[in-house]
Amino acid sequence: MIATSARYRVTAFAISLAALAYVQRVAISQAAGSIQTDLGLDKVQLGYVFGAFGLAYALFEIPNGLLGDRLGVRSTLTRIVVAWSVFTAMTGATWNFTTLWITRFLFGAGEAGCFPNLTRMLSTWLPAQSRLRAQALMWACTRWAGAFTPLLVLALVQWQGWRWAFVILAVLGFVWAAVFYAWFRDDPAQHPAVNAQELELLRDARVLTTQEGEAQWYRALLRVPVLILLLQYFCFSFVWYFYVTWLPTWLREGRHVSATEAATLSMLPLLLGGVGSLVAGYAAARVPRRIIAVSGFLLSGLLLFAVTRIDSTPAAMVAMGFASLCSDLTMPISWNACVEIGRRNTATISGAMNMFGNFAGFVAPVAGGLILARSPDNWNLLIYLMVAASLMAAACWIFLEERI
Repeated sequence: MIATSARYRVTAFAISLAALAYVQRVAISQAAGSIQTDLGLDKVQLGYVFGAFGLAYALFEIPNGLLGDRLGVRSTLTRIVVAWSVFTAMTGATWNFTTLWITRFLFGAGEAGCFPNLTRMLSTWLPAQSRLRAQALMWACTRWAGAFTPLLVLALVQWQGWRWAFVILAVLGFVWAAVFYAWFRDDPAQHPAVNAQELELLRDARVLTTQEGEAQWYRALLRVPVLILLLQYFCFSFVWYFYVTWLPTWLREGRHVSATEAATLSMLPLLLGGVGSLVAGYAAARVPRRIIAVSGFLLSGLLLFAVTRIDSTPAAMVAMGFASLCSDLTMPISWNACVEIGRRNTATISGAMNMFGNFAGFVAPVAGGLILARSPDNWNLLIYLMVAASLMAAACWIFLEERI
């Protein structure tokens, strides 16, 4: 008898949710101009609004990862998607800086734990040889979804205004949650669409996430490989958050392009970043992870430095796009490392890594706002910090691979 294919539908659920998460996360960067004008925000306040998501996301990552490990992915992911969709819609009802900041903080708290639980879900439902490629495809799709979000949000804002744009985006989350909860099961053995042949394919994966690894989650977090993994992901995310927060503003104000041109050019880092994730998913089977990660981060740093020396805006954006491609080579291998290190604590370790990444999501946009407030139009200083973060991430991988 041929094995059933329920595992592929689980992969489709993971990819669709990852893409949706990035659409709703990136939307505010493109709507920022309209929001700033309507609510009377200055750049420091806008930086704090950008950072609110990262701060809340970071604080709630480990708790939501623990819930996934203890209570199961089905209930945890459903709650996460419903919560973040509620606060996405509520973004359109804000009326000043305080209400906007609180809503974006709650949105970040609601979305926290999404990717750790998706990682656990893929780890349980996919054989080892398929897991890394699925991670690569999932992260590629998040980048591509984020790449097209500026044009989507620009169209929604022009059609219905920024307030209703967030409400429309929230509806997609409610639909996904309802379909997922009705179909998915935490254990493949309990799913009616899985036959004995497919269950045999998933036997080792189910063992990996249920019976092995450090029994006490807090001890798992204090292991040296985990700490290095957290630091490299903080550095990676410090750079990445520029692409989804300040980039459209940099293009409009630092490079003096129109809103439509900014929305189009903003696609490049995420579009090429997706290519990097996909390439890494296949290259990791043939090239040592250390070489991929160290080379990727070093090249990313060099290309970002080149951006500060390039006068042509399209050429600068091509360089920034390839910088994103190079750094995103590390995405699937970083998340797969969480599975190898975490085992039964996969969602918890993944949550810790993403927590540090989203602390960077708070630090980076807030630092950008403060730099621009004190030194107007000094965008290069912010980019130099991104270069330094890339070099630090490369140094982390020199020591990380031998400890996994």
